[in-house]
Amino acid sequence: MRKFLISVVMLLWAGAGAFAQKTLPITGTFINLPYQDVRNKYTNPDGIDATDPQMWAAKIVEMKEMGMEYLVFMSVANECKAYYPSKLMDWHYPSERQSPVDAIMDEAAKQGMKVFMSTGWAKDQDDNLRDPKIKARQIEMMEELAGLYGEHPAFYGWYLPVEDCLGPVLTDYAVEAVNALTARARELTPGAKIMISPYGIFNSNFDDPRYEQQLSRLKVDIIAYQDEIGCVREKYPLVNLRENWKKLRAIHDKTGVEMWANCETFAWEYGTNDRQSALIPAPFPRLLSQMVAATEGGAEKIISFIICGLFEKPGSQYPWGQPYWSEKAYVDYMAWTGGDAHWKSVEEYFTEDAGPVEKATDSGWARYKAGKYEIELEPVAEQLTVAMLNYNKRGIVPPVKVSLYGNAKGRKWTLIETVEPLVWKNTNHDAFVDHIFFNEIPSGLNKMKIVFTVENESYIYTTGK
Repeated sequence: MRKFLISVVMLLWAGAGAFAQKTLPITGTFINLPYQDVRNKYTNPDGIDATDPQMWAAKIVEMKEMGMEYLVFMSVANECKAYYPSKLMDWHYPSERQSPVDAIMDEAAKQGMKVFMSTGWAKDQDDNLRDPKIKARQIEMMEELAGLYGEHPAFYGWYLPVEDCLGPVLTDYAVEAVNALTARARELTPGAKIMISPYGIFNSNFDDPRYEQQLSRLKVDIIAYQDEIGCVREKYPLVNLRENWKKLRAIHDKTGVEMWANCETFAWEYGTNDRQSALIPAPFPRLLSQMVAATEGGAEKIISFIICGLFEKPGSQYPWGQPYWSEKAYVDYMAWTGGDAHWKSVEEYFTEDAGPVEKATDSGWARYKAGKYEIELEPVAEQLTVAMLNYNKRGIVPPVKVSLYGNAKGRKWTLIETVEPLVWKNTNHDAFVDHIFFNEIPSGLNKMKIVFTVENESYIYTTGK
């Protein structure tokens, strides 16, 4: 057995309970009515009747319990059939049944939630607003929807499904497409909020003067930027996210448009960014890092694509989602919002920049090849967090188990606790920092050490207080 001596980095705390939750929670989610795409395998499962109004009422209640305030329809029609009582097209639901859109709107009103109504799809998820027929049909749908729901107590505004790429600079046609829909929306529903949710932060040229100029031309109230972490647009997507949010915040301070974050809560069952690969829950440590980055970058709200089907309440009357892992995501998220000590320590790691980031080349990581190790820790801490890089794609994974030992006044080493890190199934695409938290360390120790076994390769960092 090889022995290594490293120092525990001591964090300055103002006493027990001093760290309060600083990070914005998720307060909004897209509602994803069914469309033909394998990505929806767990978010619109085959065994569920997605037109059942009672099911939607139950799901809205569950999302309210999670803290959702805003609901955003991704679309209210597909393949020229509507999920609302349209006169423009046939219906996707039985004529004798309340429509899914009505059921969601009515329950949202009961729960005091705010709904952004969609203007899509005119045809399908690949609607191209450069096609005059598509643009005309979206405006027709908006007119019909405004008549049906414009005065509904849950109606808050419009989501315009114009997900054009921002980078390197937003195109003229995208700006014109958005503004054409916005102009009609303001005529139909004065005072309603208008939101878009584009992608392309990762390759945006923030220093190009045209970038700010194009954004300032958009006649919208809210831009909820896709953070693209789930889509893994870069080798280490979390590393650049904080700085990108700050650059966007500086631009939004000039334009006056609200900046929201659309945090991608998903990973992929098989291929990355593949329509034949289902969306599955991301490990919560990755999502928590995303939320911290959005908060510190100045986002005013955090919403998500998507909650329903990725976070599933255990015992739900209508169980969706990937078996086990959707419930695990729900339990972890609710534990964090409830003040769980483990997740508070993880949040602190990210907010206080306490250790290395989600990147294998960060010099802060101590790297260990396959084998068994002992690490003595100085000075002694009352609580200990062991941070571990999880980059399964590159063969970097947490140790099989980690044991904490203590020694009082030269006596024998005594085992305090052994933890086997949870091996998340959904880790085949990106890098994130996982954690083990030891918070019941006895007093009177003058030495501590951790003992762990590495099967392939592990990157580890310890912090204590």
